[in-house]
Amino acid sequence: MSLWMIWIIIGIACVIIEIFTPGFFFMSIGMSAILTGLFALVVSNVFIQAIVFIIISFLIFINMKKLSKKIFKTTDKPTNVYALIGKKGMVTKDITKTTRGYVKINGEIWSAISVNEDDIEKDSIVVVRKVEGNKVIVEKLEEEK
Repeated sequence: MSLWMIWIIIGIACVIIEIFTPGFFFMSIGMSAILTGLFALVVSNVFIQAIVFIIISFLIFINMKKLSKKIFKTTDKPTNVYALIGKKGMVTKDITKTTRGYVKINGEIWSAISVNEDDIEKDSIVVVRKVEGNKVIVEKLEEEK
């Protein structure tokens, strides 16, 4: 079996292993081995092939990290219930120091308590300051003049 075929087989094996492992380590090794196998068709010196393999592995590994950051880009926007923070809503049931009230935010009714345990009357406009479990913690907006 030719040396270039061994490089290609190693490369394909590493790519297959990558399917079952997290990260991009085996993918960079596999791609490097495949490229080195193609290079081995032209250059038969094993030492030079090994040097080329190391250089290509390093370059691909560095670029895979940048690529993975682009692919798995995270947003800084809050999601799920935490997207409610800062939203305005209307009180549908009075909020008191001792009992939870209810607030309508974006068409949904949420259980609510006041930030500083103030009483907030029905039909008051509030803003969500925090989310804890299934309740929102709200603060009454002062009427604008």
